Amino acid sequence: MPTTAEIKGQWDQLKGQVRERWGQITDNDFTRVQGNTDQLIGMIEQKTGTARREIEQFLDTVMQQGECMVTNAAETVRDYANRATEVVKDQYGRVNKQFESGVEEAQQAIRTRPGMSVGMAFGVGIVAGALASILLRSDRS
Repeated sequence: MPTTAEIKGQWDQLKGQVRERWGQITDNDFTRVQGNTDQLIGMIEQKTGTARREIEQFLDTVMQQGECMVTNAAETVRDYANRATEVVKDQYGRVNKQFESGVEEAQQAIRTRPGMSVGMAFGVGIVAGALASILLRSDRS
């Protein structure tokens, strides 16, 4: 038989299953028992005439189904997280290879054309300085 804590944890699902099985149970009935296992069973027994053992078996089944659903949901989330991790690692590896390739190309260009490389670095520095100056002036306005 499920404990009161188990029932409270899956209360909404349980209420739906009980209503589906015994349509005469109302929201007021559920409010009255407040998740107490014995009171819930007694209330269903009194309102429906169903045997206590049958109600207990039904509640056990519903609770086990709920546990299976939670376990399946957790496994699905874990699978998605693992897949996402693999995709991120793969993308990181690709970006890292491209970056390394770019660094190697830059090193090769510096070795083969050092004068041009210094000139390019100087030009980039001037452009960066001009942009920084423009941005700083626009912040003061």
